[in-house]
Amino acid sequence: MRGILVAGTASEAGKSAVTAGICRWLARRGGKVAPFKAQNMSLNSVVTRDGAEIGRAQAMQAAAAGIEPEAALNPVLLKPGGNGTSQVIVLGKPVAEADAMSYPALKPRLADTVLACLTGLADRFDVVVCEGAGSPAEINLRAHDLANMGLAGAAGLPVIVVADIDRGGALAALYGTLALLSRDDQALVAGFVVNKFRGDAALLQPGLDRLRELTGRPVLGVLPWTAGLWLDAEDSLSLGAVPGGAGPGGGAAPGGDVLRVAVVRLPRISNFTDTDPLAAEPDVALRFVTSPAEIADADLVILPGSRATVADLAWLRERGLAGAVAARAARGGPVLGICGGYQMLARQIRDDVESGAGLVPGLGLLPATVAFGTAKVLRLRQETWAGEPVTGYEIHHGVVTAAGGEAFPGGCCDGAVLGTTWHGIFESDGFRRALLRRVAASAGRSFEPGDVTFAGLRERKLDTLADLIDAHMDTSALLNLIDHGAPTGLPFIPPGAP
Repeated sequence: MRGILVAGTASEAGKSAVTAGICRWLARRGGKVAPFKAQNMSLNSVVTRDGAEIGRAQAMQAAAAGIEPEAALNPVLLKPGGNGTSQVIVLGKPVAEADAMSYPALKPRLADTVLACLTGLADRFDVVVCEGAGSPAEINLRAHDLANMGLAGAAGLPVIVVADIDRGGALAALYGTLALLSRDDQALVAGFVVNKFRGDAALLQPGLDRLRELTGRPVLGVLPWTAGLWLDAEDSLSLGAVPGGAGPGGGAAPGGDVLRVAVVRLPRISNFTDTDPLAAEPDVALRFVTSPAEIADADLVILPGSRATVADLAWLRERGLAGAVAARAARGGPVLGICGGYQMLARQIRDDVESGAGLVPGLGLLPATVAFGTAKVLRLRQETWAGEPVTGYEIHHGVVTAAGGEAFPGGCCDGAVLGTTWHGIFESDGFRRALLRRVAASAGRSFEPGDVTFAGLRERKLDTLADLIDAHMDTSALLNLIDHGAPTGLPFIPPGAP
């Protein structure tokens, strides 16, 4: 098998970005490449063309590789809920709810599925670039590991470990990660990558040389910190890194007022990447908010998706946010609910499935009711609104039934309050611009959307990732690892796990 596993010293070290960059770099060389993440814990997901749910980062990596997303790229997806459990999704379909104690019992059954998917991809593609999960040094979880050293060992994959130097302690984290692994696992770790470095790399070189002396492994690359780069993040640790229109690929702002968009940062927020296209617009100032004052100050308020609609609705009420949303709606201020946010805007919610709360009053801002079912709706959608094509995808157990209002893609609207079950709608450029114009007119703003083409923006950012790999990594060594695996005779660093 020609492949490699990109591990990290921690979540958000940059594994997803490095994996995407390697995929795009290899694809540009003419290779047929597939990304792979055996197990992903994320509330950001997408629906594939055949109706499977996978992690959004793996769909982005598929775009980097120039292939169609499919369930095999992310065979196991965990979606945390509001009661300490996670929905377990296997090959794109939900199969169970499990908590931290019960999930390990499922792993032996999942291992065969994971390896079968990886083997199938290796048969169809020239190279498989695997992404680890969390850190490989979580030795308390090693016995049933599916995504890090357990996968590398089963498939004979070489491993490179990425550290985010912007957080500090990167060299210690790289050394410590290696030293906590068992002898067999250490034999697969062939090199390191330092991510998000600021400044003159020459200042770092003595540390890199010493790391190699201590471990016998080279640092294969020092990737510079690059502003405005990241899209399609996996979890809410990235909420502060929304892509700005002033970043690479942003359209030219035509001038005028700034449009202020407030996205409520729900405790169990899902698919917050829905708003990335808004943040990429020139003269749109997007913030994730948690206070009533921030809602009152915005031109558009968005209630995003939620993995726990009833629990997050209760949180809205406890924080005074529900009243603030209702007050702005009464004043004619635009409010948009997406999926779980749409459900919250309804008159009532019947939930005997997700929360078991039974009948719960909604915010009553849209003439609709919600009933949760055991079957999960997963499908792509397409429609036209204001003369513009709109595409999106549905991921939900709660089914919304509208009993009035006007038609809106994936839902309904009543005055300035809009609701949709569709994720990804803002990626439709014409629709996004039309909606922003309507919001600006309602707010009395002199605002005109820019010329951002979001698909093109994503492509340029993926090319930037590949450029970073090409310019700042030892690509000859990378190809050698992919072709021949980890070199023999790598030294063991004590103490090592048993």
